[in-house]
Amino acid sequence: MTDAQLVRAVLDGDAQAFTVLTHRHAPACLRFATRMLGTREDAEEVTQDTLVRAYRALAGYDSATAFRTWLFAILANRCRTALLSRTRRARWVRTDDDAVGRMSTPSHGPATELRVELTRAMDTLPLEQREAFLLKHVEQLDYAEMARITGAGVSALKMRVQRACTHLQQELGEYGHAG
Repeated sequence: MTDAQLVRAVLDGDAQAFTVLTHRHAPACLRFATRMLGTREDAEEVTQDTLVRAYRALAGYDSATAFRTWLFAILANRCRTALLSRTRRARWVRTDDDAVGRMSTPSHGPATELRVELTRAMDTLPLEQREAFLLKHVEQLDYAEMARITGAGVSALKMRVQRACTHLQQELGEYGHAG
């Protein structure tokens, strides 16, 4: 069944059809949220919240838009909200930087080091650039879908992706030359 057919089935009372939609789209949602938020725990919470919100708002879904695009619009908004909440909380919580610095992180070779460097570099991107980069290069969406998800114009999204790529190249420059 297509996503649109599954939505229609849910609206007609078949709750199991939403389970199919969840199994179909939750992995991509979790992947995107993890990369946006940086932690699996936060990503799981946001993904679950997104799916609950999508279920509750299903009657408002317009089948002229791909279900994934509609779902990602909800997800992107939830990620933005989570990041804003985190920023507000961070102002009130003071960390012991010395203790954090003393913590050891196990390394399992070059692949782990690269993953750590990529995560660090992604964390330095401004939110709008990170979001655009992930939608384009990880979720492999076209710019029209990205525009529907984010509400930004196609040219703005292209610029965000280009700036994100430039920023990541600069951030990872040392790592790329080390090998």
